[in-house]
Amino acid sequence: MSEGAVSVGGMSEGSVSGSGLSARARAVLALERRNWSGPGAKERAIREELGLAPVRYYQLLNALLDDARALAHDPVTVNRLRRVREARRAER
Repeated sequence: MSEGAVSVGGMSEGSVSGSGLSARARAVLALERRNWSGPGAKERAIREELGLAPVRYYQLLNALLDDARALAHDPVTVNRLRRVREARRAER
């Protein structure tokens, strides 16, 4: 499957967990749980560990924030990122 054709939930490349999330979706959430020294380090990890362009990564992440399976899998991370997203939207 090509990078652009990757699904966010359970119907994508990689194994599907009991939560219904693909391996890639779980990896995106795991990357978001980590602390970063700066944006360069995070972007490098996105490219090297996930094989994604940062723009595609953030598209997948944004879709994951609206996915109930992601919330069930990692509620702390998803709720934190939802709050950040809403705060940024409110600033606009």
